[in-house]
Amino acid sequence: MVMKMLLFLFIVQPAVRDRDHKFLTQAIGEAYKGVECKDGGPFGAVVVRNDEVVVSCHNMVLRNTDPTAHAEVTAIREACKKLNQIELSDCEIYASCEPCPMCFGAIHLSRIKRLVYGAKAEAAIAIGFDDFIADALRGTGFYQKANLEIKQADGTGAVIAEQVFEKTKEKFTLY
Repeated sequence: MVMKMLLFLFIVQPAVRDRDHKFLTQAIGEAYKGVECKDGGPFGAVVVRNDEVVVSCHNMVLRNTDPTAHAEVTAIREACKKLNQIELSDCEIYASCEPCPMCFGAIHLSRIKRLVYGAKAEAAIAIGFDDFIADALRGTGFYQKANLEIKQADGTGAVIAEQVFEKTKEKFTLY
């Protein structure tokens, strides 16, 4: 058993590292491409299934005039369309940078089985991209760019909003 484990560590791990390097390099190439064509910031993502690239995307925030068109979200949207499914549980995603909370949420909701990222978020923060959402969630933010009030509705609004789930549970299956 120990010998099998050693073989795994010395033979399989380099193959996994090489594979990860290959797809991560493609995601990084997308980051450069997105900046060159002025589509958005320097972020790229690649969705892979069975060692085949399903989609390779970059940040499209400026091109689409859409603040949610981050590379990971764009890649997930495109992969779902291409595969005609909303669950990507047999896929992996390679991101040029550590995903922001929105992108991480999309990765989680799509059920992607594995995330490999290159740069830490601090590298993007260092050139002006902010992570104030993560800071707000962690309670570590020194400033808040947006003055956003967050309040749950009370009274009838909350009740009728919650009833939607109870009234539709028999009609809607998620997976």
